[in-house]
Amino acid sequence: LLAEMRGWSPFVTIQPHYHMFERSIEKELVPYCNAYGVGILPYFPLAGGFLTGKYRRGEPAPAGSRGENNGYVRQYMTDANFDRLDKLSAWATAHDHTLGDLAHAWLLAQPRISSVISGVTSVEHVHTNARAASWKLSPEEKQEVDGLLA
Repeated sequence: LLAEMRGWSPFVTIQPHYHMFERSIEKELVPYCNAYGVGILPYFPLAGGFLTGKYRRGEPAPAGSRGENNGYVRQYMTDANFDRLDKLSAWATAHDHTLGDLAHAWLLAQPRISSVISGVTSVEHVHTNARAASWKLSPEEKQEVDGLLA
């Protein structure tokens, strides 16, 4: 490893873009982190609000939202993703949680996740995120959710 070769302190965490609909790190980065004990600190866990149900199929993004002028969020606004979102939302509701709660809980159930970086625009969001972090998915629940994401 480069840090070891140069006498530097080793990496202890990485900060990748990672959420239920963006899982590309699972191919190479997660195995690396598992092998070398590196933590994962994902950002954009709610896909710019898409994983909260803020955006509706066939409707323009709310004024002032990230999805209004941001191609990053709009890339997720496909019929297939809205179909998956409907299933995930129903599953979360059946478990007395919100879609946003599920997005956080799913991330925290992944290997090597140290914490989740979740931006907020209100005090209410801080409380919502704290509540979401307390939900621990069982292995069976995680498997059910992964099935909905397939």
